[in-house]
Amino acid sequence: MAAPSMGGVALPRGHGQVVRLPRGASLTDLAEKIGAQPAALVTALFHLGEMVTATQSVNDETLQLLGAEIEWDIQVVSPEDEDRELLETFDLTFGDEGDEEDWVARPPVVTVMGHVDHGKTKLLDAIRNSNVVAREAGGITQHIGAYQIVTELEDYERPITFIDTPGHESFTAMRARGAKVTDIVVLVVAADDGVMPQTVEALNHAQAAEVPIVVAVNKIDKEGANPAKIRQQLTEYGLVAEEYGGDTMFVDVSATTRQGLDELLTAILLTADASLDLRANAEQDPQGVVIEGKLDKGRGPVATVLVQRGTLRQGDSIVAGDAYGRVRSLLDEHGNKLKEALPARPVQVVGLTSVPRAGDTFLVVEEDRVARQIADRRQARIRNAQNASMRKRISLEDLDAALKENRQLNLIIKGDNSGTVEALEEALMKIEVSDDISLRVIHRGVGGITKSDIDLALADDVIVLGFNVRAEGQATELANREGVDVRYYSVIYQAIEEIEAALKGMLKPEYEEVALGSAEVREVFRVPRIGNVAGSIVRSGVITRNSKARLVRDGVVVADNLTVESLRRFKDDVTEVRDGYECGIGLGSFNDIKLEDVIETFEMREKPRA
Repeated sequence: MAAPSMGGVALPRGHGQVVRLPRGASLTDLAEKIGAQPAALVTALFHLGEMVTATQSVNDETLQLLGAEIEWDIQVVSPEDEDRELLETFDLTFGDEGDEEDWVARPPVVTVMGHVDHGKTKLLDAIRNSNVVAREAGGITQHIGAYQIVTELEDYERPITFIDTPGHESFTAMRARGAKVTDIVVLVVAADDGVMPQTVEALNHAQAAEVPIVVAVNKIDKEGANPAKIRQQLTEYGLVAEEYGGDTMFVDVSATTRQGLDELLTAILLTADASLDLRANAEQDPQGVVIEGKLDKGRGPVATVLVQRGTLRQGDSIVAGDAYGRVRSLLDEHGNKLKEALPARPVQVVGLTSVPRAGDTFLVVEEDRVARQIADRRQARIRNAQNASMRKRISLEDLDAALKENRQLNLIIKGDNSGTVEALEEALMKIEVSDDISLRVIHRGVGGITKSDIDLALADDVIVLGFNVRAEGQATELANREGVDVRYYSVIYQAIEEIEAALKGMLKPEYEEVALGSAEVREVFRVPRIGNVAGSIVRSGVITRNSKARLVRDGVVVADNLTVESLRRFKDDVTEVRDGYECGIGLGSFNDIKLEDVIETFEMREKPRA
C-alpha cells in the first residue's frame, strides 16, 4: 500500500516495520531495503527540509526523521553489532568459546589514570624499570603502550599487564567500541596536591565502566604530602579506604624513591583475586584488541595488540580492524622475539598491510582470503560512518547562507602511531566555537608527511598537522613552494589550543556599541547648500566628526544611522568638541532637527572573544 504522496511522489508505507541499516548508509541503501525509488526518498527529504543526494552518507538523525515520515522503524546498527553480523557471515564469533576445562588463569590488565603531573608515567617507569618519561614531551604521555611485568605473591610469580594511555578519553573510547580491555584502574593522586578536576573525571570514567579501583597516593616523599587528606577527599566520591571500613585499597607510594611499589603490585593482585574471575580460553582461535599502531620505517605497519583469548602465534592469518595480514613476527615490549602470546599478553605484531586504529578488535582466521574480505568490509563501513558524521545538516532555510559562505577548517592529521592520531582527532572534534564554523578532518594517517598529503592539502585548502612526525624531502619542498601550512607538535594540548584559536579567527567579528558623547540642540541654523545645522552644547563625552549618530526627541529615537558630517566651533572646522563647549553639528542630508533634541554619537567596536 502506498503512502500519501509527498510533492507528487508516492512512497511505500512501512506500518511500523523494522528496517536495519548500517551507520552512514545512503538513501539508495534504504530504497533497496524498502522497495522504493531513491529519487522518491530524495524528494521526500527535500520536503522535510533536508538536502541529501541519493548516494550520500546520511547521519542517524536524518534517517530516523525520514523513517518516521514514511512509517518505517529505521534502526541504525551500531558498529559493534554490524561487526558481529559481519563475522557471523563468515561463521566467526568474537567472544569466549569452549568448555570450562579449556579455560586458564590470566594476568590482570591494569590502566593507570589520574590528573596531569601527578606522576602516572614516572610510576609506570619505576614499576617496569625503564625510562619512558624521559622520552615524553613536556612530561605528558603522548602515546598508548602496553607492558607486562612479573611480581611475586605468596612465593608465586604473577604477571601483571599495564596499559599506559594519554588520558581517560582513550580509555573511554576503547570501551565505547566494545574493546573492554581493562580489569583494574590504578588512580594516581599526588599526596602534596590532592584531588583535582582530572582526578574526578578519571574516577567517573572508571566508575561508569564498573571497574575495580586501587588508589596510588604518589609523591609521599615530598614536603607537604598529606596521604590522610587524600583518603578523606576521595570518600566524597565513593572511594572509602579499607582502614576506614571501606573496600578500596589505598597504597602510599613514591615513584622517585620506589617506596611502596611492591605493596601497590600486591594490592592490584589482591583486588583482582577478590573481585574478578580472570580466566580465558587459551585453546580457541586468538582474539583481542589493538592497543596502538604505528608505521615503522624498517618493519612497516606495527600493531601493539593485547591477546584476550586464544594463543597468537607466528604465521597466523590476522585481521585487525580494517587491516589484515599474516603474522611475520611477534615482539615483546623490549623488542625480543616471542613464539606465542597467551591471553592478557601485550605483543607487537609485524606483517599487517596497514596501520589499525587503537581500540580495533583483531581475530585470527583460517585463510588470508577471509581476512582480506573482512578487512575490506570493515573499511567500507568505517568510511561510510565517517562520511555521515562529517556531513553537516543543511536545512532549506539556511541553504542560501551556506551557499554564500561556507566557513570550514580542513585538516590532515599525521602522527607517529594510530592511538595518538585518534586521540588528537577526537579532542579536536570536541572543540565548539560556533554553529556556523565547522572542523573537518579530510585525512588521517600514521607516518611522516608525504608528497601526496601536500597534494591533497593543495586541492582542498587544508592545514597539515604533524604529531611527532616531520615532512619528508619532496613534501617539504612542495609545501614551502606552494605555501601549504604545515604545523608540527609534540604535545596534544598545544595542537588543541592552536586549532581552537584558528577556528575563532574564522568567526565573523562581533561588534558592540560604545557611546562617545551627547549634545543638546540649542538653536537650528539654515545654511545654504548644506541644510540645517544644529547649534548645540556638548553635555557629555566628546562629539567627533565622522562618528555615527542618532537623534533623540523626548526620549524617542527619531533617526538612527546618521553621521556627523560637519563639526564647527564658531567659524572653524574642528575634529572634536569636548564636554561643556558649544558647536555646530551637521548631520548631512538629515534636516528634521528641532530645539531640545539630543544628538548621541557612538562607534561600533569589535568585541574580543572569550
